[in-house]
Amino acid sequence: MRRSDSVVRRRGRSVTDVRALVTAGPDDIVRFADIPEPNAKPHEAVVAVSALSLNRGEVNRARTARADKPTGWDVSGMVVAAAADGSGPAVGTRVVGLADNVGWAERTPIATHKLAPIPAGLSHEAASTLPIAALTALHCLRAHEASYQTALITGAAGGVGRFAVQLAAMEGARVTAVVGAAARGAGLAQLGAAEVVTEMPADGHFDVILESVGGESLAASLRLVGAGGTVALFGNSSGEATTFQAADFFFRHATKLYGYLIFPELEKTRRGADDLAYLAGLMADGKLDPSIDVTASWSEATSLCRALLDRRVAGKAVLTVD
Repeated sequence: MRRSDSVVRRRGRSVTDVRALVTAGPDDIVRFADIPEPNAKPHEAVVAVSALSLNRGEVNRARTARADKPTGWDVSGMVVAAAADGSGPAVGTRVVGLADNVGWAERTPIATHKLAPIPAGLSHEAASTLPIAALTALHCLRAHEASYQTALITGAAGGVGRFAVQLAAMEGARVTAVVGAAARGAGLAQLGAAEVVTEMPADGHFDVILESVGGESLAASLRLVGAGGTVALFGNSSGEATTFQAADFFFRHATKLYGYLIFPELEKTRRGADDLAYLAGLMADGKLDPSIDVTASWSEATSLCRALLDRRVAGKAVLTVD
């Protein structure tokens, strides 16, 4: 797909259009369109995007959003205009970042507190997997503020789950990975899972549990977390309500249920750039596998979005901008 360099007039100013994927309804999900050149705020750098990775959350949002709306979160590319306030990477720096729903475009503005340089040896495709999935895994594990010896990861076959398995194993934890089907658990043992199961354990006490399924899975997590442990909740993929015995949870001294949303968390802590740089360093050193299941041109975005929603992707799906 050839990039557009057409120029349009808006309110007396010349604006160069950029090619982008915009929302197209529940059937096509996204389509190509020309959108205005990004207008960066003083704290934002403009990134020429080389690769982007998909997340179920943004794909679901795109499928139900009104038509012709820009979308997209995870990107990797090169800074082509540095932030006017002097923060963040310089022009020419290879970066990974988290865009604010405008990432699926040739160029996009990204706040510098959500943007980090990447090592020379790390590909844009691999780096693009980090923002949503790896930051969520890292922050949910950190929600347990003490050391931990055991970890239970639900939805472990997905992007967040695969990063969580690796990061927990790096901390020396014995990791139990829960997947929806045995085939989706392929490779998790190699990533550090001591046990891969298709149902929640009947018993046991885990120091930290990452929970994204909801319904009975969340109820089981509240039974299985140990005294002083943490259940970090970052999704409800089942769409089901949860019923549980409160006594199963609150009689365990200092046990915590933590709800995580990445965008408010990053605005509160302003640690996105540092954490992305840390994760990119681990990946460049071979300590963190991006678990990319499929890579395709962004011209194939609709089919890849459908595959992700149908759970035909185990790990990450990446699109290259060409």
